[in-house]
Order: sequence, then structure tokens, then C-alpha cells
Amino acid sequence: MRLVQRIDLGTVPYRQALSDMTEWVLQRRAGTVGDRLFLLEHPPVVTYGRRTEPADLPVSDLELVEVDRGGFATYHGPGQLIGYLIVGLADRGPVDIVRWLENGLIEALATLGFSAIRRETPAGSTSLVGVWTSDHRKLASIGMRIRGGITSHGFALNIDPDMRPFQQFTVCGIHDVTMVSLAELASERGIPVPGDAGIRGAIANALGC
Repeated sequence: MRLVQRIDLGTVPYRQALSDMTEWVLQRRAGTVGDRLFLLEHPPVVTYGRRTEPADLPVSDLELVEVDRGGFATYHGPGQLIGYLIVGLADRGPVDIVRWLENGLIEALATLGFSAIRRETPAGSTSLVGVWTSDHRKLASIGMRIRGGITSHGFALNIDPDMRPFQQFTVCGIHDVTMVSLAELASERGIPVPGDAGIRGAIANALGC
């Protein structure tokens, strides 16, 4: 496993991040940079893949952006940590990279004192890729694009966002999914929410940054 360079950003508008990501992928494909993990936040936005049914999208004033990643609709906003992985697949296959990301997030959460799992998707069912609690609430969503041997997009981990937008549409194509945040899990246990720096550090360490 090659080491991944961690790059911390602040709040980046989603459309700007898409434009930046195109350049990041071109740089990686040209070999002028190595594998990189970009950590950032977005202003409120709902993004959705091309297979998303119109009825699954929110009817609200939330910005909607169609994207070329895998997966269906999800929400991004303040209090959610976004991780964009721009890595080459010379040492990993498409399935391997998703499993590696799921397991890395689970490992990071464990170091922060939170237990999480990954789930297998039954044949013919909507994808259960992501990170879940043991009682099947979804804590982190994963949607990636792989083209020309380079990945883009990545994960969204709910730390302490406004959870109400998730109730306005069908999240990840799963009609009965319950989304949850680290803040909610911490409150249930009567413990403090980990700080942003600690969460970013734990994830970077788990992913080899």
C-alpha cells in the first residue's frame, strides 16, 4: 500500500470542488503527484448519481447537483467531513479500494471510541456500501468514480451536521435508511464529540496518510 498525502481544506462550494477534482485527477494521471486525500466541508447541497429517480430527490430550496460518481442521492453540509480520494489503482482493484476505505473509516472510528461496521449487499438489493452502526444506522456514505485507473470522490462522515435535510429525500437509494451522526452517538453514551482535528487525524492515520 502506497502512502497517501493528506491535504486539509476548509469549506469549499461543491461545484468548485468538482472543478478542482478534475484537475487533481489529471495531475495524478500525469504522474506529477502521488495519491492524495483531500479533507474538507461543503455548504448545504444534495448531490445525486445518474441512476437516481426524480421522486427520490427533495422538493425544497436545497441546491441539487448531478454528479458522475457511483451511488444515489445524499446530503452534504456543515458539520460533515468530506474526504476525496485521488489515488491510482495499480496496487488495488475497484472492489479493494472501496473495502479499504470502509475498513479505514471503521478503524479510525474505533480509535475515537466508536464502534462501526460495514455491511454486505444482498443480491439484487440497493448497495449497502458505507459505514454503519451495529443497529444499521448509516454514519458515513461512500460514492466513488474510477476512470483510467484513478479514483475520485470518496466519503462523507456525519460528525455534527443538521440531520433534518436527510429526512427530505431518499438517501442513497434506500427508502428506510436512518442516518446518524457522531454527535448523536456521543449523546446517547453521554460522552463528548471528538474534535475536528482528532477526527481528521484518525482518518488520515488509518488510510496511510
